[in-house]
Amino acid sequence: MKLQHALGGLEGLETTPVNFEKRVFVEDWEKRIFGIHAAMMGLSDSLRDAGYDMEAAGAAVNTTWTWADLRKGAEAMNPFEYFQFRYYEKWLGGITAYFLQHGYLTADELATTTAKYAQTPTAELPVRPSDSIDDQVIRYLRQGDTPFRGPGEPRFAAGDAVTVGNPPHSDHTRLPGYLRGRDGVIERVWTGSYAYFCSTGPDGLGDQPVPVYVVRFEPQEIWGAAAEPNAGPIYVELYETYLNPPASTEDAA
Repeated sequence: MKLQHALGGLEGLETTPVNFEKRVFVEDWEKRIFGIHAAMMGLSDSLRDAGYDMEAAGAAVNTTWTWADLRKGAEAMNPFEYFQFRYYEKWLGGITAYFLQHGYLTADELATTTAKYAQTPTAELPVRPSDSIDDQVIRYLRQGDTPFRGPGEPRFAAGDAVTVGNPPHSDHTRLPGYLRGRDGVIERVWTGSYAYFCSTGPDGLGDQPVPVYVVRFEPQEIWGAAAEPNAGPIYVELYETYLNPPASTEDAA
């Protein structure tokens, strides 16, 4: 992930005051943004593979929207802007860009509607969707989707030493930057193979379902002399795409 999504290992942050917000929603409008995102997930065309009848819902949205799309919008932000905006402001920006990109609304329509509600915040909201759309979204919230895609053929087994790869950067990745090039040990192999919501391009994730592992890293391996004394190991779930045999093993082969 890009800098703003993986702060582990960065120096100097211990002097930066951190305000941990305990509330899930600070403003009422944030609840609406969360609801829009949930509805988009429940109407995503990707749910066809999970047995959902997309035509029955009758939604105008007929493209794919997943957590990956939401994350791509945030990860594409300038790091300074990322830290400037609140959590759900980032969501709002990503969702808005998605609707513009896919032609669900135009920039002029967005500007006009924004001006309308800025001038009259109490103006009526658009008509609620049909019952069939509500039923589809509720079903999704209760049943969800699964990335499980059947049996897997894992390349590694529990106890194997591995080295995390350093693939080219892309718009979105599930590989924390501070793990690139680090050595770890497979702690657990999840049963089966798992797909990702989209292809992440140069780093290879999402092209085919792959096994997923829990990998153990020693703090000294990641942070060297800066690691805290007596710190415990770090466990990270990683797709097989990001793992290689140790460099010494590959050289010997």
